[in-house]
Amino acid sequence: MRPVDLAREHGLSTQAIRNYEDAGILPAAERTVHGYRTYTPLHARALRAFIGLVPGHGHQTATAIMQAVNRGATEDALRLIDQSHGQLLDDRRTLQAVESALRDLAPKADDHVPQERGDTFIGPLARRLGLRPATLRKWENAGLVRPRRDPRTGYRVYSAADVRDVRLAHQLRRGGYLLEQIAPLIAQVRSAGGVAPLESTLRDWQARLSARGRAMLAGAADLDAYLRARDP
Repeated sequence: MRPVDLAREHGLSTQAIRNYEDAGILPAAERTVHGYRTYTPLHARALRAFIGLVPGHGHQTATAIMQAVNRGATEDALRLIDQSHGQLLDDRRTLQAVESALRDLAPKADDHVPQERGDTFIGPLARRLGLRPATLRKWENAGLVRPRRDPRTGYRVYSAADVRDVRLAHQLRRGGYLLEQIAPLIAQVRSAGGVAPLESTLRDWQARLSARGRAMLAGAADLDAYLRARDP
């Protein structure tokens, strides 16, 4: 097979095929007496495996997996796959934690918290949530909450939206999440204008995770076919 034969099946350029070989994504090709590369059905399987791995694992990890396989380090390749699956599981847990935290923020019929309809200060808010004022100040420094300052006293003043952000941070912290993991989620709540508009975002997030999981399954099948052909 010529480089163009491999390239046509996937809509690639012949230069891309040569680049994949040089990068170790494809096994080394034999050369003709005139120096032209010649490929085999094994190279075609390797290319299908790589292209199949990219949607689920990303280009960088898919490249590392193929490089490991082609140098005979199959265990290293499987470890990379395990790590990628672990990341997907972590992402699923994060989504579940966010969904749980947002459910806890939803108003209930018997929930009477008039303080959240107006402004409150750091002391009462900390007591209400069972936190220390120092914790709220730490969260402010991390960008999780942004209370304004009273112009006369300089005291922190928490609006209803600030209280919402504090409660969301409190839920996620109890779930074991780090401040640097929580900050972008709260920023998303702010940009959405509250909790309710995030429902469609969470559905999209779930759909992307599901698509990634399915892509990993498809990529695993392509990689298994390559491994079977390579090491019968």
